[in-house]
Amino acid sequence: MHYRSFLADSRRWDGFALRPGDIIISTPPKCGTTWTQMICALLIFQTPDFGRPLDLISPWLEMLTRPWADVLADLEAQTHRRFIKSHTPLDGLPAGDGVTYVCVGRDPRDASLSMRHHLANIDMDAFIAAWAATIAADGVDDVRPPPPPVFGREFLERWIDDGTGLDEAPNSLAGTVHHLATFWAARDRGDVVLLHYEDLQCDQKGEMRRLADRLGIEVPESRWPALVDAATFHEMRRRADVVAPDTNEHLWKSNEEFFHVGTSGQWQDEFDEELLARYQRRLSELAPADLATWLHHGAPLSC
Repeated sequence: MHYRSFLADSRRWDGFALRPGDIIISTPPKCGTTWTQMICALLIFQTPDFGRPLDLISPWLEMLTRPWADVLADLEAQTHRRFIKSHTPLDGLPAGDGVTYVCVGRDPRDASLSMRHHLANIDMDAFIAAWAATIAADGVDDVRPPPPPVFGREFLERWIDDGTGLDEAPNSLAGTVHHLATFWAARDRGDVVLLHYEDLQCDQKGEMRRLADRLGIEVPESRWPALVDAATFHEMRRRADVVAPDTNEHLWKSNEEFFHVGTSGQWQDEFDEELLARYQRRLSELAPADLATWLHHGAPLSC
């Protein structure tokens, strides 16, 4: 299945040559994508210093703010084990022998608040310039321009109720649940790894070790403390200029604010009784009970 919006086009995967060992990190937006990219980088390079910005090592392949030829050249030139960012559900990703698909879940309510802040932090002039240059370079002439963002309670109401076609992979509750459902249905596959934001917060070291085991990566015990520390929220925010995505395109008003809060349970300050009831009704239409429980709580682990 193809997923396409003003921002991303999963058809960029068509013809892309996967290699055995490739890792595709596919998450809904604002569910721990950059965190997981950082963890994968630390496991692969086994040092916090990568020599290049994380976004250039692990680009969002489908995003229409960098010409496809540039993204492809970067990935094809890599000789290390590749780990590629995606916001495409599993049914829109290519199959590859020896490829591992990593997905991260998060309480959708927290993801919605993170997205609202994310939109407020975008330098829209820089974004439009990068987007326009990319679609021109790629010869794309049939994509709609981005809609004007909304904020406040209106954003949350639209996020809950948005019924945009899922083939557009919208930033909505329906889009988030659909994405995670495609991985939830495949969670017992040997090539699929499910992580959860709550579990990463509860036991980051343990989850990093679990991911390393699933990826077949051995890490000397002496290196673990430095790697775990480098993947903390504080350290990633401190190094935002080289860790946050899209810094080369200067898409953010503040690179540091890309890492805004990073905690769970923020939704409790924003979702009043009416909004929460509205959310729960919509979620019950979109997700079976077992998936909904995992979305909200993760494994759960004992903190």
